[in-house]
Amino acid sequence: MNAETRLPPLEFTDLKAQYAALRERIAERMQRVLDHGQYIMGPEVAELEAALAAFVGVRHCIGVASGTEALLIALMCHGIGPGDEVVTSPFTFAATGEMIVLLGATPVFVDVEPDTCNLDPRLVEAAVTPRTKAIMPVSLYGQCADMAAINDIAARHGLPVIEDAAQSFGATYGGRRSCGLSTWGATSFFPSKPLGCYGDGGALFTDDDALAQAAREIRVHGQSARYTHTRIGVGGRLDTLQAAVLLAKLERLDWELQRRRELGARYAERLAGLPGLRLLAVRPDRDCVWGQYTVFVERRAQVQEALKLQGIPTAVHYPKPLHRQPAYARWAEGARCPVSEGVAEQVLSLPMSADLAEADQDRVVAALRSALAAGA
Repeated sequence: MNAETRLPPLEFTDLKAQYAALRERIAERMQRVLDHGQYIMGPEVAELEAALAAFVGVRHCIGVASGTEALLIALMCHGIGPGDEVVTSPFTFAATGEMIVLLGATPVFVDVEPDTCNLDPRLVEAAVTPRTKAIMPVSLYGQCADMAAINDIAARHGLPVIEDAAQSFGATYGGRRSCGLSTWGATSFFPSKPLGCYGDGGALFTDDDALAQAAREIRVHGQSARYTHTRIGVGGRLDTLQAAVLLAKLERLDWELQRRRELGARYAERLAGLPGLRLLAVRPDRDCVWGQYTVFVERRAQVQEALKLQGIPTAVHYPKPLHRQPAYARWAEGARCPVSEGVAEQVLSLPMSADLAEADQDRVVAALRSALAAGA
């Protein structure tokens, strides 16, 4: 066993280091909530919503219980249900398709670009039918999908666009922020996300006043006033304690996003040209905040095992696209998404967080180089 093998395992996402840097501010913020006792829809929720709306550059932010709930509420605002179709990507976390199906609608899976893993806009228009009621692109790994091209298609057909931005909060496209690029932006505050809380949380973003009001009512069981239910809704509120955590983390977010970009560039510089490895493309009109730092590798299982022996954690986002998942079989008949199926066999996510030390990153790179050189 060599010296490198004896090193302690790395963190895949180093939330402990982040907390150590923010401990006092998080404690102060949470203590205020404990003192005033407004645990549901307390003042921190409205404060956070105002700060996030300003950050993204939109009129409205609606804090909700999770990124999944954000997608659900956005779909509900458009009355999407049985008989309707929503065009989306199969190469994503299940929540994207799950919310469509739960409302009784049909997900129409369109393949992704081979170099970004985001929805391929060249294939979207052919998937639009008279039953299509929305387009839901996913901004995977921290880079926005080609939102201008998708918005153009949507505009021609009078459709809303719901950006699933669970991994891309803070990223830019054409100089504008993810979540502020279409009818809706929906993001997640799951702890490992670019902006994460200490449990579940999420938010919706829009410039449309009427849609924002609908979302605010739906998240509180459809109430327009206390015990006045004007819509069918859900229990989808963001907890005040989670809002407090997010407010503390916002103070450091600009630094964290820049650090993610720098670490992503550093990975790319050190991994470029390695045999058996391909880098994710980042388009020149956008950046990536690396919600996951993901590469394409051959012989993935063997490479993962070699890295594990060196104390390097990895993950696969995602090993099987939705149109090949048993739960979605009835909605995926005839779906042809060969690119999604191909990248699902090669994607490998490496340790990434704003607090990843460069020495630890170098350790990841060295272990990956070794695994690839050995034929793993």
